[in-house]
Amino acid sequence: MTSAFRTAVEPEFALDTAADLAMSHGDSTPAWAMLAYLAAGVFFILALRGLSSPATSRAGNRYGMIGMAVALVTTLVTHEIANIVEIGVAIFLGGIVGVTIARRIAMTAMPELVAGFHSLVGMAAVVVGLAAWLNPGAFGIVDEASQILMVSRIELGLGIAIGAITFSGSVIAFLKLSGRMSGSPILLPLRHVINLGTLVAILGIIGFYAVSPEGGAGEGWPIIAITLLAFAIGFLLIIPIGGADMPVVVSMLNSYSGWAAAAMGFTLGNTAMIITGALVGSSGAILSYIMCRAMNRSFISVIAGGFGADDSGGGSGEAREQRPYKRGSADDAAFMLEQAEKVIIIPGYGMAVAQAQHVLREMADALKEKGVDVKYAIHPVAGRMPGHMNVLLAEANVPYDEVFELEDINSEFAQADVAFIIGANDVVNPAAKTDKSSPIYGMPVFDVDKAKQVFFIKRSMGGVGYAGVDNDVFYMDQTMMLLSDAKKMVEEIVKALD
Repeated sequence: MTSAFRTAVEPEFALDTAADLAMSHGDSTPAWAMLAYLAAGVFFILALRGLSSPATSRAGNRYGMIGMAVALVTTLVTHEIANIVEIGVAIFLGGIVGVTIARRIAMTAMPELVAGFHSLVGMAAVVVGLAAWLNPGAFGIVDEASQILMVSRIELGLGIAIGAITFSGSVIAFLKLSGRMSGSPILLPLRHVINLGTLVAILGIIGFYAVSPEGGAGEGWPIIAITLLAFAIGFLLIIPIGGADMPVVVSMLNSYSGWAAAAMGFTLGNTAMIITGALVGSSGAILSYIMCRAMNRSFISVIAGGFGADDSGGGSGEAREQRPYKRGSADDAAFMLEQAEKVIIIPGYGMAVAQAQHVLREMADALKEKGVDVKYAIHPVAGRMPGHMNVLLAEANVPYDEVFELEDINSEFAQADVAFIIGANDVVNPAAKTDKSSPIYGMPVFDVDKAKQVFFIKRSMGGVGYAGVDNDVFYMDQTMMLLSDAKKMVEEIVKALD
């Protein structure tokens, strides 16, 4: 998986927000403003380029912020209808909300925060589209007969539809990621038929609206029907998707939000919206494709919804809880770790919940001082969003050259003395390779079973991974379970190493 979005949480918000800001701008854009928007787009491209490597990610963030500033200032200077005082009040109130969220949000809640912001981008596209439909003259999209131009009707329909799908789909993703809704797939009878029929109906109504003799606000039912059906299909596409596939959902919804903004940009004749929307949409689509390859999923199945949704493999956890396993202590782990020559650390969402990344780096530093070769293995879908673990390790100042992706390090487990699993589960579950009934079947996983010794940190044996399936690694002969809070256990290991 490319690392273009590993540390892109802030720039991603910048791209989305730039599109939102530009929604207030009409089609009478001065030449200098178009050049300024183009310059902002160049900075956004440079931001994505910088984010292709952790070593240049800070520069990428700076480019994104510069591009955002250019887009913001240009939009404010060239405003024609909105009152500058009203805009200032809106920016002030939005800034207060943003600062409050930034101060309170935990890194573990970042995935649902991203989903929440995607929903706002989608709703912004819907609201702007409805405003243009209700008052097309103010947006300059009418002909001599005061009817909405045919091309604008198509753009309005698509923009509203994609925006509504993004909104309702992102709301469901937010509920699943935040634990307010079960992460298990919710399977409706004939769901694929319903989804396909709804999408065909939306496209059919858009086509009818485009050629309708009355294309203004007076012809109300097509736009209303498109909006309602799109809200429904966004909900229907996401509820059948299980927890193990949520990282793909996040990147997919990111792409949808970009295309919604780009569609509105064409309607409003706004260069900034077109550029930023296309950047978000295309980069999100590319990331979704890469994530699908990493998880051995079909890209078409992702778009259609309901991929990886099979209940049959998720209920075996209770039957396996009684199987014998070995339980170890921090002293046991410390002794074997310092005797090892090569240790591979596999972090997961449990590390994020416990905020154990800093003490984990301390443990790795202590081992390196004793001559142990330490590496980190990052799965493309570890955590709840793309690049979640990379961001956490970067926050803890883990050296970039010690972090490896699955395809680069999986072959090294056979030579590893210890596989140290901290808070990961599904990404090391061999059921993905052997159990065709499992909801994670086909997903590439780390070959931790080939390591000489496995330490597995988790809170208790009663829980299972986000996909809801038990893990045979718990019960292997070479596995020692370290049952505790991840941060507390690693702190005890560090003390034992001293």
